[in-house]
Amino acid sequence: MFGREDENETTGTGTAGANASILGAGSHFTGNVEVQGNLRIDGEFEGDVQCRDTLEVGRGGVLKGTLTVKNASISGRVLGNITASERIELKAGSHLEGDIITKRLVIDEGVFFEGNCRMGEKQPQRRTPMAEIRKDEAAPKELLTP
Repeated sequence: MFGREDENETTGTGTAGANASILGAGSHFTGNVEVQGNLRIDGEFEGDVQCRDTLEVGRGGVLKGTLTVKNASISGRVLGNITASERIELKAGSHLEGDIITKRLVIDEGVFFEGNCRMGEKQPQRRTPMAEIRKDEAAPKELLTP
């Protein structure tokens, strides 16, 4: 109403509606979870998450663990690594400490992010360090004779 977005209402990620699992505010859960559809966390969760669609962490949500998802929309706090096959969105005021692997990444202004990020469609090719290249090269003959 009046153009304000309700804090519990979803935007753009579609976690509200059919086939959504919710860990509500004030809830505490420890363990591992695998969800076939969407998952929204507004409470505290510690453990590994596998979500075939969209994981949404609300503003009051705290998640500690390894996340493997299709999409992630983070408004709260995440302490752990995220692997998303499609997209990760870090919304204003969110806090992420961990590494990210994804195809697409959106970071709003005012986000705290500490970690590494790897993006793109393909896995990066291994580059040979210069030290290995130099070791494999034959030394000139004039350097080998005393």
